[in-house]
Amino acid sequence: MTQMSPAPLQSLPVEGMTCASCVRRVEKAIAAVPGVVSATVNLATERATVELLAGTPLSSVEAAIRQAGYETRRPDAADPDALRAAKDKEHASLTRDFLIAAVFTLPLFIMEMGGHLIPAVGHWLHGVDRFKLHLLYFVLATIVQFGPGLRFYRTGVPNLLKLAPDMNSLVVLGSTAAWGYSVAATFWPALLPEGTQNVYYESSAVIVTLILLGRLLEARARGRTGAAVAKLVGLQAKSARVERDGMTVELPLDQVVVGDIVQVRPGDRLPVDGVVVAGSSFVDEAMITGEPVPVAKAQGVEVVGGTINKTGSFTYRATKVGADTLLAQIIRMVEQAQGARLPIQALVDRITAWFVPAVMAVAGLTFLVWLLLGPQPALAFGLVNAVAVLIIACPCAMGLATPTSIMVGTGRAAELGVLFRRGEALQALRDVAVVALDKTGTLTEGRPELTDFELHGVPPGDALALVAAVENSSEHPIAAAIVSAARARGLAIPAVHGFEAIPGFGARGLAGGHDVAVGAGRYMAKLGLDVSSFAASAERLGRQGKTPFYAAIDGKLAAIIAVADPVKPTTPAAIAALHAMGLKVAMITGDNRRTAEAIARTLGIDEVVAEVLPEGKVEAIARLKAQGPVAFVGDGINDAPALAAADTGIAIGTGTDIAIESADVVLMSGDLRGVPTAIGLSRAVVRNIKQNLFWAFAYNVLLIPVAAGALYPVNGTLLSPMIGAGAMALSSVFVVSNALRLRRYRPTEDRAGAWQSAPLTSPAKART
Repeated sequence: MTQMSPAPLQSLPVEGMTCASCVRRVEKAIAAVPGVVSATVNLATERATVELLAGTPLSSVEAAIRQAGYETRRPDAADPDALRAAKDKEHASLTRDFLIAAVFTLPLFIMEMGGHLIPAVGHWLHGVDRFKLHLLYFVLATIVQFGPGLRFYRTGVPNLLKLAPDMNSLVVLGSTAAWGYSVAATFWPALLPEGTQNVYYESSAVIVTLILLGRLLEARARGRTGAAVAKLVGLQAKSARVERDGMTVELPLDQVVVGDIVQVRPGDRLPVDGVVVAGSSFVDEAMITGEPVPVAKAQGVEVVGGTINKTGSFTYRATKVGADTLLAQIIRMVEQAQGARLPIQALVDRITAWFVPAVMAVAGLTFLVWLLLGPQPALAFGLVNAVAVLIIACPCAMGLATPTSIMVGTGRAAELGVLFRRGEALQALRDVAVVALDKTGTLTEGRPELTDFELHGVPPGDALALVAAVENSSEHPIAAAIVSAARARGLAIPAVHGFEAIPGFGARGLAGGHDVAVGAGRYMAKLGLDVSSFAASAERLGRQGKTPFYAAIDGKLAAIIAVADPVKPTTPAAIAALHAMGLKVAMITGDNRRTAEAIARTLGIDEVVAEVLPEGKVEAIARLKAQGPVAFVGDGINDAPALAAADTGIAIGTGTDIAIESADVVLMSGDLRGVPTAIGLSRAVVRNIKQNLFWAFAYNVLLIPVAAGALYPVNGTLLSPMIGAGAMALSSVFVVSNALRLRRYRPTEDRAGAWQSAPLTSPAKART
């Protein structure tokens, strides 16, 4: 029997979810569909992520979501503009309902509560016919209950009938109980025991109004949690100027195909990724690299969609379009991380699985206890306290506690140039004890540069030009560094004749009429030249991890030369920040031990593992794990096994695709300071989640007994259902507002002062 393979993950918007129990209901409904491998639902993003076996129709998932009482749309219909329009429509509807509820609740509240607080109002009400007054209350409360409050019935009642109550069900039960009891007391008072014919119209109306207010405030706050993705989407061009059939036409972005020739004018935002074929310009790539200086682009150079052309014009061939562009991949990574479920969420899932039924049971028990054991009027006391329990215990804050923090935290990370490819890394990074770093391309620039050129009686320009002339014929990376340095100084490199490479020693040739030899000390000795005059310099270079070699011109020793892979300017600050966070820093490299230890001494790295192959890096990480969870940072193909083996793999975004695919976190700018930024943000997010969970759980644990009347025998305290509704609404707003504080997160400060990683979403402000 052939086993069917899973299809790519599908993401569906889910409308109508209000609390953690909604999330669980949708997940269970989807998971029950044949062919569904896994399903996760996120309340903050209001999306379901589903993995299906190949051949399983998405329509079956949509049907299951609708059967559970919620609404959804196809992914192809979920474009940003359509989603924004739907959100705006829902927000307008919520605002309208709240305003209507407030207009009719306010006079009811003033008359009822004012009679208790203001003697003059109480005296006036005392003279009004009670039935007429209660009739007015009935009209006002009924408009609120079945006008704006109808939205709770549409979802809450069907879920009650399915024996799967949610937050809407609790609101329906609580407000309807208060309203229904009041109706009975108004029109059929004889049905109620003597002394219990009280009305609670103001409670039912205020409950509906306050919960609508809470949802409105929550919707506004949650609308700000997706700001990072919205900014990223805003970086995408809307159209492209493409050459078709000898003409240049303006096409929508979705009609551009690989191989199209795209024209770019000054000030244009590049629509897709590609390679320049004609023309030249400078392009602002701050959104990717964070560098404020525009980058020169000419024939054969790659360009990235979403970046901004500055001065010149050029044409380029599209190599990646649609979902394959770098910007689209970044957006996808951020969205996937925002929809992730951290291990800490498992606790919430276990509790919310039984929370709503448990609350209903507590409310029922509260009613019975008051009815049987409470003072008179026991029926009224029982009703009020049972309603208070139902209203105050809604698990909205629980459902929002984790996903809102994840959503805001990963969005802020993207703005700082840190992409979480796997959301779980957001929690795992917090516990890291050791940060292991590759050397080449991670701590260093990854390309050799001429670092030292000390002369011995030869004009500087002449000597470097002559040495570069000989090295220009060599394919060695060190030779390329010398040639590059000469060209950077504007030197004219003469032609070389009679070039000869001597393996293991060096190279020789005639340049500018001079006999030039370049090589190691043993080559100079072979030529009969004494290098002892450079002994002090050679020893110093050796201590720095550089290998000295020499140049001779016309048979005389002329210079000592050193080429090295320089440490990135931002590396010392990054290492200092990691140490300030209490972390151990190790270097794992395939380079020679002398060079590695010299760099480690300079940077203050705690442990060095040198001269290891890729398998050796994996073994080194296994050893380091004995000291605690390990994060490994690398950029090359040879780093991929180590990135996968570490508890958290962090790839330098300027590195290879293979390394990035093996990592949990990507630093888009290639700036190593992104590592302490990612760890610091991880700590901040987990701390924020714990604050949210503490508030959500403590709120329910403390206030449910108070709502049930536990303090009444002690000091006569009872919790009004109105206060319960307000507290419940505010708890959700508090959780979302607390998560939004993460938008103000700033990276760790090093000893030199404040620094910030490269924003992905603010091209105009590449550095802060």
